[in-house]
Amino acid sequence: MSDRTAIVTGAARGIGLATTKQLLAEGWQVAMVDRDAETLQAETASLNNAFGVVCDVSEPDQVASMVDEVAGDGGSLDALVNNAGVADFGPLEETDFARWRRVMATNLDGVFLCSQAAIPALKRRRGAIVNIASISGLRASTLRVAYGTSKAGVIQLTKQQAAELGEFGVRANCVCPGPVRTKLAMAVHSPEIIAAYHDAIPLNRYGSEDEIANMIAFLCSDKASYVTGQTISVDGGFDTTGVGLPALRAEAES
Repeated sequence: MSDRTAIVTGAARGIGLATTKQLLAEGWQVAMVDRDAETLQAETASLNNAFGVVCDVSEPDQVASMVDEVAGDGGSLDALVNNAGVADFGPLEETDFARWRRVMATNLDGVFLCSQAAIPALKRRRGAIVNIASISGLRASTLRVAYGTSKAGVIQLTKQQAAELGEFGVRANCVCPGPVRTKLAMAVHSPEIIAAYHDAIPLNRYGSEDEIANMIAFLCSDKASYVTGQTISVDGGFDTTGVGLPALRAEAES
C-alpha cells in the first residue's frame, strides 16, 4: 500500500479516471470521488489501491463527510485533484439563473468546498492542490458564459490558494485543458467543428485524456516541489493563436 494518498473528484470517467490510473501507476493510493455511484463502483472494482466515495462536490455536508472518510482522525492526504465539473452550454440571453447556478455550484463552489475541507490534512503532509479549469477560462467563446466564467473563477481561486497556503508548504496549481478527444466530444462534434479546432491548434489535433493526466500527476508529485500558483494550458498551443493559422497552412500546402 502506498504511503501517498490523493483525492480525485469526478473520477468515474474522462480526465478524472485517466488521472486516477496515472497516479496508481506511480504508486499512489487514490480516493475516487464522483456522484455517479453506479459508474464509480464499476470503475473502482477493476483497480488496485483505489476506493470510491460517492459525493456531490456542490453539497457542503457531503464534501465534509467525504474528506473525513479519506483523511479524518489524522489520516494522510498528499494531493487533492479538483476535477469534477459540468459542461452546460447556451447563449448568454438564454442562460437563466438556474443554469448559471448549476454550473457554478459544481465547477467553482465544488473546488472551493473540497479545498477548504482538505486544507488541514494537506497542511499535515505539505501536500498539493491541482484544480482543473479549462481553456474556456482563459479565452472567451460563444455559448460558454456560465462555463467559461466558472473556469476563470477556478484560475483566480488557485492563485488565492497558492498565496495563502504556501507558508504551510501546500502548493496549488491549475491545469487548463484544451480540446480533448473524449468519447463525448467525438459524439457531439461535427466534422466541421473538428476541422475548425484542428485549424486553430498549432499541433493540429485534439489532446488525449492521458496527456492531461500526465500534467496533473506531475503537479501532484515532488518533481513540482517549487511550482505553485501557476496556470498551465495543456492545449496543443490553442491559447497562443489568433486568426490566420488556416490561411497560413493553406498557403504552405499550395
